[in-house]
Amino acid sequence: MVTRQIPNPIELLELMQFKKPELNGRKRRLDSALTVYDLRTIAKRRTPKAAFDYTDGAAEGELSLDRARRAFEDIEFHPGILKPAPSVDTSVQILGGSSALPFGIAPTGFTRLMQTEGEVAGASAAGAAGIPFTLSTLGTTSIEGVKAANPHGRNWFQLYVMKDREISYGLARRAAEAGFDTLMFTVDTPVAGARLRDKRNGFSIPPQLTLGTIINAIPRPWWWFDFLTTPKLEFASLSSTGGTVGELLDAAMDPTISYEDLAVIRDIWPGKIVVKGVQNVEDSKKLVDLGVDGIVLSNHGGRQLDRAPIPFHLLPKVVREVGKDATVMIDTGIMNGADIVASMALGAKFTLVGRAYLYGLMAGGREGVDRMIEILRSEIERTMKLLGVASIEELQPKHVTQLQRLTPMAQPARRAPARTKAPAKA
Repeated sequence: MVTRQIPNPIELLELMQFKKPELNGRKRRLDSALTVYDLRTIAKRRTPKAAFDYTDGAAEGELSLDRARRAFEDIEFHPGILKPAPSVDTSVQILGGSSALPFGIAPTGFTRLMQTEGEVAGASAAGAAGIPFTLSTLGTTSIEGVKAANPHGRNWFQLYVMKDREISYGLARRAAEAGFDTLMFTVDTPVAGARLRDKRNGFSIPPQLTLGTIINAIPRPWWWFDFLTTPKLEFASLSSTGGTVGELLDAAMDPTISYEDLAVIRDIWPGKIVVKGVQNVEDSKKLVDLGVDGIVLSNHGGRQLDRAPIPFHLLPKVVREVGKDATVMIDTGIMNGADIVASMALGAKFTLVGRAYLYGLMAGGREGVDRMIEILRSEIERTMKLLGVASIEELQPKHVTQLQRLTPMAQPARRAPARTKAPAKA
């Protein structure tokens, strides 16, 4: 028999602790986000469709992006038991310097379109977290503006080799003079990918008003208030080059880019140089043999060639061929700290996050980026502790199995060349 009693109000008060209400709407919103996908949900609610879809979308059928994310989901971890890791060291050495976490912020274009704080929020948050920030050629904050926002942290610069080469050379020199320590030479954009969401939305820079955009903006007055009451949206590093936005975009894509351009940029750039957009083993080996400081396995977030190779699937093959000491980095599809841990276990020296950063930015400006970093940090630390590893260096391929849904078919045998009949003798 259970003994019944009249509830004691004092005991009830001990069991029922009421949470103090958070009056700051932004903080309340961000505190409710427990994953990067939660930040994405908030971002979608607060950002006009055209700007959100520019970030969220990819090329054509968006298969490359979907496959990249699914590749990270399709892994199996193998934890070690009785290996206490009450605290973990998430720091790494990368490209001649340190990073407090095994990821940095990837280059993104048009960033102030997503949220008016733009690269200033990203660079300052990265500096506070002790991780690198990468500014895009098509960024909306100048090289000098990013340096001012992150004066003591690590700033990297992503370079498109433009049709007018002198523009690119000038940008590289400006970044070097501003103290940026690494240049990302991007090679996967000879032409722009077909980003169909943008075409359907009539996306442009600056945004063009239509009946649809006005209707979509009505429940998002805060975005338009920020957009209309802050400095003009433009490509900050290219603003002095002249031409319309469309002309600048066309100039940024050049199908004639070659290894000769890489050689010229290497002569100009005094710091570390990384080639971004590598998508096969052969190119990886050639670049490492040429002595570049690092490569980034990337399909541009699925925004260029749809059905491109999955960087996470390519990673162990490249590491095996170029050697474990080569600096191989990876991006595309990372949405969880566990994705980063798995990449490091399979031989990556570093990872980059792009959309995750922008989801945080759209969800809450600088504070949203801080929240994104904190979410990934906690997921990395928890995953490492559950695996029984106390540092990034302890992660090994034995900790991860890649489960692959897309199994390549056997290659057909090569056809023997057709024999030609000898001419008949007369």
